[in-house]
Amino acid sequence: MRLDITQRADLAVRALVVLDQSAARLKSSDLAAALGTTAGFVPQVMGPLVRHGWVRSVPGPTGGYEPLVEVDTLNVLEVVEAVDGPTNSGRCVVADHPCEATEPCALHVAWGLARRQLLSSLAATPVGALAVTA
Repeated sequence: MRLDITQRADLAVRALVVLDQSAARLKSSDLAAALGTTAGFVPQVMGPLVRHGWVRSVPGPTGGYEPLVEVDTLNVLEVVEAVDGPTNSGRCVVADHPCEATEPCALHVAWGLARRQLLSSLAATPVGALAVTA
């Protein structure tokens, strides 16, 4: 598992919050402006959310994106994995080390504990908790 979250995953989490706070369907350009990205990048960010049934994409001149679920029903880990794929790649934290149970790397135990804590924290964080209130 990487220790970073891709820009797409970050934008996807933030897009869910923006859509949840919006009173109306948002066009790609409006969503892009709210997220600080380009309208061309929005479909790449929103595609996984649409495929998971969390967001609806409505085509056409009056179209845009609208939420289908409450953001408090989703946790950050679900969204990150929907966008970036499974967090457990099976790779060792030490580059180019096979790290098998019979021959663990020096960081095997510490990494396993840290990974479990990180995943637990992300799974316990509802997307709605990330909304900033003014």
